[in-house]
Amino acid sequence: MNSTLATMYPGACDCHIHIYEAGYPLAPHATFVPPPAPVSAYQRMQKELGLTRVVVVQPTGYGFDNSCTLSALERFGDAARGIAMLPPQAHAQTQHGDSELARLHEAGIRGLRYMMLAGGLTSWSNLEADAAHIASLGWHINLQLDGRDLPTHESALKNLPCKLVIDHTGKFIEPVQPDSEAFRSLCRLLDRGQCWVKLSAPYETSRLGAPDYDDVALLARTLAARYPERCLWASNWPHPNAQPRPVDALLLDWLIRCAGNENTVEKILVGNPEAVYGFSPLSSSHRSAAGTA
Repeated sequence: MNSTLATMYPGACDCHIHIYEAGYPLAPHATFVPPPAPVSAYQRMQKELGLTRVVVVQPTGYGFDNSCTLSALERFGDAARGIAMLPPQAHAQTQHGDSELARLHEAGIRGLRYMMLAGGLTSWSNLEADAAHIASLGWHINLQLDGRDLPTHESALKNLPCKLVIDHTGKFIEPVQPDSEAFRSLCRLLDRGQCWVKLSAPYETSRLGAPDYDDVALLARTLAARYPERCLWASNWPHPNAQPRPVDALLLDWLIRCAGNENTVEKILVGNPEAVYGFSPLSSSHRSAAGTA
C-alpha cells in the first residue's frame, strides 16, 4: 500500500486528523478523555500509508487553546496545515485580532473550525463575521454539522465570502439518498465553486457498517463522480470515539474505491488539498518522475 500510494500520488494529503499530546490539559467542557495520540504515532501511520501531507484540526476537547495543534504543526513542518478554533473576541476586526490571525497564518493555520454538534463551542451567529475576517487570508470555514440541517443554513453558507469545507461526506447522521433535499443542498453548495467536502469517516454515520459502509459509499461515489475537483479525503485519525477502531489503510482503500479512477483519486489526494490549504504544487516533472519510479 505505502510504496504504491507514494509512487502514484506523491504529495497525498490526509485532510483531517487530531493530535492529543501529554502536557496539554483538556478544557473543562470536554465531553471525553481521549487516549494519547502524539505526532510520532501519526507519523508512523502516515509512513505506512504512503501519505505526505496532513491537516491538523483543533479538537473540541482543547477548546480555544490551540497550543497542542500549533506544536504539532511545528513538528510536522511545511508538509502540514492546521485548522484553529478561536472565540469571537480573539479575531474581531481590531489590530490585536489581525495580529493574532497573522501569527496563526505564519504557523500554518488555514481555517476556522465550526463544530455544530455536541461539544462544539461555535455559534451560527458569528459565522458571517468570521468568514468576512478570514477571507483576505485565503482561509476557510471548516464546518461539521448534521447534514440533514444543510437546507436550513444553505442560504447563509452560499453567501460566505470565504472558502467552505464540509466534513465527513456531509455527515448526515442518518444516511440519506442522493435525491434527498439535504443531499441536493450539499450539491448546490458545491456548485458554488468555493466549497469542498471531505469523503471521510463513513463509520461515524453508516448504518450498514464496515468494511464497505455502502449507505455512505453511495453518497461518496455520487460526489466523486459529480464533483471530482471539490472532494478531499481524511482519515479522521485517531478515531477516539469509534468502537471498534477502524483500520486507516482500509479507510483509504474505501476512498479509492469510491473515487472510481486514478485521475479522480489524484485530485482528491493531491490537487484539491493544494487548492484548499495552500500547499506548494508539485512540479509536473516531479509527478511524472514519481509515476514512473
